[in-house]
Amino acid sequence: MKTCLVVDDSRVIRKVSRRILEDLGFEVAEASDGLEALAWCSAVMPDAILLDWRMPLMDGMEFLHRLRAEPGGATPKVIFCTVENEIERIREALDAGADEFIMKPFDGGIVAGKLCYLGLAA
Repeated sequence: MKTCLVVDDSRVIRKVSRRILEDLGFEVAEASDGLEALAWCSAVMPDAILLDWRMPLMDGMEFLHRLRAEPGGATPKVIFCTVENEIERIREALDAGADEFIMKPFDGGIVAGKLCYLGLAA
């Protein structure tokens, strides 16, 4: 079973994401900030990561840079899932190593489409 780590400081977003991902057949873990997510990835590297940009303690960009520097950190498909919508910010995320970008609010069809495009869902 494929795994996905949902990293967002919003409990509601984590809960909605979990339901969508579980319906797509993923095993789901959650982290409320980049520090917690990095610790989780150090223990078990997921197949995919849904990543918020703005979070306390460690934001999504810092997490992404640190993840990609970790052993095995190039493996997970990272999808930024954020309210950031300026083309410069999207390019910054993709240049930093994100694989895809979803703007909030999102629904199951959008998430499924991105995961399918990345080869992680049917």
